[in-house]
This record gives sequence, structure tokens and C-alpha cells, in this order.
Amino acid sequence: MPDSDAASDAHFRGSAVVRDIILGMSDGLTVPFALAAGLSAAVDSSFIVMVAGIAELAAGSIAMGLGGYLAGRSDRDHYRAELAREQRHIKQAPEAERAEVRQILAGYGLRDQTLESAVDEITANPRHWINFMLRNELELERPEPARARNSALTIGLSYVAGGILPLVPYALGLPVPVALAWSAGLTLLALLIFGAAKGR
Repeated sequence: MPDSDAASDAHFRGSAVVRDIILGMSDGLTVPFALAAGLSAAVDSSFIVMVAGIAELAAGSIAMGLGGYLAGRSDRDHYRAELAREQRHIKQAPEAERAEVRQILAGYGLRDQTLESAVDEITANPRHWINFMLRNELELERPEPARARNSALTIGLSYVAGGILPLVPYALGLPVPVALAWSAGLTLLALLIFGAAKGR
């Protein structure tokens, strides 16, 4: 039987995926609704509003997914650039880099011989040394290899999932004013539920 204290101390590690879902669904709920509401004042056909909404969903999901992909690639390229820079610094100015390690560890309360021993241990292995500097000096973590692709898919699909809801009343063939009222109500309810789930 798992220890209850250990279970309660478990850390959540899906923050990047949750962030992508929030980004995709929040835009997916609001942008198609805004388009449908605007068209509802100009046309009297729920079918036309629905078709326009579907077209917006397709374009919006591609645009949002592409944005997520480019952001993921940018994070990866930034990490690689900083990794190469730290590698150069350790080779060209090792004492200056050791001083930075010492300063970081001193900030955690290490002193005297304990501090020097920790500095020696970290700087004895170049790979560990570089990783230490990336995490503690630059606050960078190695991006997952598939992060850009996964982010694009998550954001794009979340956008579609969120955007379908405001269009459902129009897809049912309701009169435009009635469909607009239902669309507004469903969108508001979804945003409230989504906000509560996001906070949780």
C-alpha cells in the first residue's frame, strides 16, 4: 500500500502540457464565438455561421499549432546556444566558472571546506559542471526532443476542442438569435468550468 505522505508530496510534472491545453482551449472558446456572434448580426443563416466557424477553426488551429511549434523550436535553439557558450567558458575561463559555482553554492549556505569540496566535486566532471551551470545560473532545463511537435499538436487540438462548443447551436440548425443565445451561454459556462479546472 503506498505511503499516504509520499503520495501527498508527489509533484505535478505535466505543467508544459497543461500550459499548451490552456492556451489552445482558451483561444478556441473565445475566437470562434466572437466570429459567430459577429456574423449573427449580419446573416440570418445558422448554416453560414457554422461553415464560417469551421473555416476559422481550421485556420486558427493551424496558426496556433504553428506558433507552439516555433516556440518549442526557439526554446531548443536557445538551450543549445547556451550549452555551447557554457562549454566554451569552461574551456577558456575555468577559474572564473569555478568562482561562479562557488558563488551559487554559497547562496545555499555552504561554507569553508564543505563549499570547496562541493565545488571540486561539481567541476571534476565537465558534463555535470555544464548541467549545473545551465540549471542554477541560467535556470534552463534540457527541452524534450519532441517538445515542439507535441506542443503544436496539443495546442492545435485543444483549439479545435474548445472552438467546437460555440458552434454546436448553429450546427443544430436553430434560428440565428436562438443559436447565438445558446452559444453565449455554453461558452460562458465552459469558460467558468475551464477556469475552475485550470486552477485545480
